[in-house]
Amino acid sequence: MGQTPAQKAAQAARGQQPKKRPGKAQREAIKRAQAAKKKAGGGKPAAKKAVPLPRGSVRAACPGTCPACFKDYAKGEVITKVTDGWGHPGCAPRQMSAAEREFARNKARIESGETFRGQKPSDWRRGASPSSTRPAR
Repeated sequence: MGQTPAQKAAQAARGQQPKKRPGKAQREAIKRAQAAKKKAGGGKPAAKKAVPLPRGSVRAACPGTCPACFKDYAKGEVITKVTDGWGHPGCAPRQMSAAEREFARNKARIESGETFRGQKPSDWRRGASPSSTRPAR
């Protein structure tokens, strides 16, 4: 809103000078200075980018104790599900892939003798052909 001549006269009488709008050259200089300041990193600090958490992890809403290692964790620290509750990600058991699980299962079966216990012994004899060692039908 513009001021009336009477308002301008009253301001001048109080010792306040009316604000003058800068000229075109001054406006361009101000814009260049602001652009240089922004480019140099001045002004407002940049917002921190949120770092994604590992899958299955959250930030602790309140401080607590890890049930695996019995050490405390602070509010806001990254925690994950462990055997008896929530604790440090390093304390959680590592999840095996499907291939690793199958390998472990097969290894356990071989070590226990399960894979060979159910099979009948071979009727092959050293130095003889299979046809001569099998009973005739």
